[in-house]
Amino acid sequence: MSAKSNQDIANAFLAKLGSEASPDEIAALFTENLAWNIPGDVGALPWLGRKIGRSAVADFVRDTRTMIERMSLAIHDVLASEARAVILGELKSRVNHTGKLIETPFAIALTFIDGKIASYVMLEDSFTVSQAARAQTSS
Repeated sequence: MSAKSNQDIANAFLAKLGSEASPDEIAALFTENLAWNIPGDVGALPWLGRKIGRSAVADFVRDTRTMIERMSLAIHDVLASEARAVILGELKSRVNHTGKLIETPFAIALTFIDGKIASYVMLEDSFTVSQAARAQTSS
């Protein structure tokens, strides 16, 4: 794949993620045996950790739509080569069950096979994410 093609796929992923596209529509951008990884406090939120398969994306979309309130998302760069794309940005979300904010820069590294995303690794401030997800609600 060319760098331009990989950048286009990464941008299509971001556009669909920010739209009303169904979880399955978004997951269709990924290979069936996707390698998914968001390192962090596994168990704090269902999308954290290592998973295999396109269903990880669909579950992520469904879960984030119900478990967090997206407050802002800033994409700073989408960088691409013939093998991968990297998305750099910042996000701000509120965890619904705790009311706590997550504010973190992030980097998402994507690799591609035959025009589909084959691996997804998101690096973020996992300590902040864990604290917000596991915090006790205020009375």
